[in-house]
Amino acid sequence: MSEHDTVAALKDVRAGIARAAADYERDPASVTLVAVSKLFPATAILPVLAAGQRVFGENYVKEAGEKWPALRERYPDVELHLIGPLQSNKARDAVQLFDVIETLDRPSLAEALAKEIARLGKAPRLLVQVNTGAEPQKGGVLPADLDGFLEACRSRYGLTVEGLMCIPPADDPPSPHFALLNSMAKRNGLETLSMGMSADYDPAIQLGATHVRIGSAIFGARVPR
Repeated sequence: MSEHDTVAALKDVRAGIARAAADYERDPASVTLVAVSKLFPATAILPVLAAGQRVFGENYVKEAGEKWPALRERYPDVELHLIGPLQSNKARDAVQLFDVIETLDRPSLAEALAKEIARLGKAPRLLVQVNTGAEPQKGGVLPADLDGFLEACRSRYGLTVEGLMCIPPADDPPSPHFALLNSMAKRNGLETLSMGMSADYDPAIQLGATHVRIGSAIFGARVPR
């Protein structure tokens, strides 16, 4: 995509979010656009930054560490979300780099994050990823295990969890998964719901998403790693 096309696509996505929010009698300001910039170079991200976008999502700690420190020197008010799987041995780098970690999903990672938060004195906001489709190849806490895991995060590891994240199975209608995530969040007193991507952010907003993660609709097709 050219710089012009990317900025135009960003405007279209913002307008789509606003329309969906209005359709479901929600304040558009209650839905945060997370622009997913994974696998795109800084040159592709700069026009989006210049157009006012400040919340971005990355999947890989190493890639984000290579791109974002220099970008943040120019745009220090950026909020950076980790939306990909996190290895426990990368917890220190993730805590240093990200403002929000959306993929907390197991006790070993909770322990590693708690240790690095205490060591670094920096506490990124945390979301628990829920594997709503119980897909064996995908990270996330199983729905039946969520309440116990949240209690362990709070009482055993001293972590503050602010919300939940999910990625529905590609072949399933997404709405039942979004509704499930919403109900689990309400049951546990959590206000943040990261759900919905380029193809399904409308039903996600209908079912309570506070954050939608949109990449290809803004930046175009990615080159696979």
